[in-house]
Amino acid sequence: MDWLKRLNEAMEYIEKNLEGKPDPEQTAKIACCSVFHFQRMFSYMADMPLSEYVRRRKMTKAAFDLQNGEKVLDVALKYGYDSPTAFTRAFKAVHGVPPSAAREEGVSLKSYPPICFLITIKGDVQMDYKIIHKDAFKIVGHKRHYAGSVEECFQQVPLFWGEAHANGWIPPLCPLMDGEPMGVLGVSACQKPHDFDYFIAVATNKDTPEGLSEYVVPACTWAVFESVGPMPGAIQTLQKRIVTEWLPNSGYEYADAPDIEVYGPGDQSAADYRCEVWLPVVKKG
Repeated sequence: MDWLKRLNEAMEYIEKNLEGKPDPEQTAKIACCSVFHFQRMFSYMADMPLSEYVRRRKMTKAAFDLQNGEKVLDVALKYGYDSPTAFTRAFKAVHGVPPSAAREEGVSLKSYPPICFLITIKGDVQMDYKIIHKDAFKIVGHKRHYAGSVEECFQQVPLFWGEAHANGWIPPLCPLMDGEPMGVLGVSACQKPHDFDYFIAVATNKDTPEGLSEYVVPACTWAVFESVGPMPGAIQTLQKRIVTEWLPNSGYEYADAPDIEVYGPGDQSAADYRCEVWLPVVKKG
């Protein structure tokens, strides 16, 4: 379970660097994937954003330090907060009380232990997938640039889809569609630690119409999974199962390429609605 070992080594690195700011790039490097993929994978596995986990661990240790007599300002600086005000806000968000109250007898505080990932063998529901290799291909559509943490940005992506539906952007894309993957695509591209583009697009060999953006998805091996069920719950459940059940045992790991979701025609609220997740993968070295 090299993949699981690397993941837990990344968590150990975070734990050792809570005083200050754990480097996202170093964390992802230990896990042998991009920052983008590590943050998305963590949120699926832990049911919380990585940034929230780091904050909870910092505030857990900060509470112990305050109870041991350390000053609020010293503890704030110790855990990477530039001002007591920012530290107080974070502490209160976790514990429900300001740091000045941490030493009071009988005060109720919260303790969040370090995460250690384990594999639970379930095997109760099958996962249908196929491995394919695809040469580079062009997509054309509407692009939205996001900057900030991956978790915060992906909270905005559904709003982008809502805007696309409200403005009628999707039907004009369909005549451009002439290649695999067939469907309307949600593509997370240009994956940098705090900076990426998200496309609502189609795969095409045709010229790019004025007003639309294009992007070339690099040649890659893809693990393709089918999602069946109403949106968005079905695909979110599938994404979590991919990283918690399939990926650790597959002999593959994330490749440095975009994540793709493929939406076909039909009623997305229906129990039999079908779409796909294309996961970029590479054989473990």
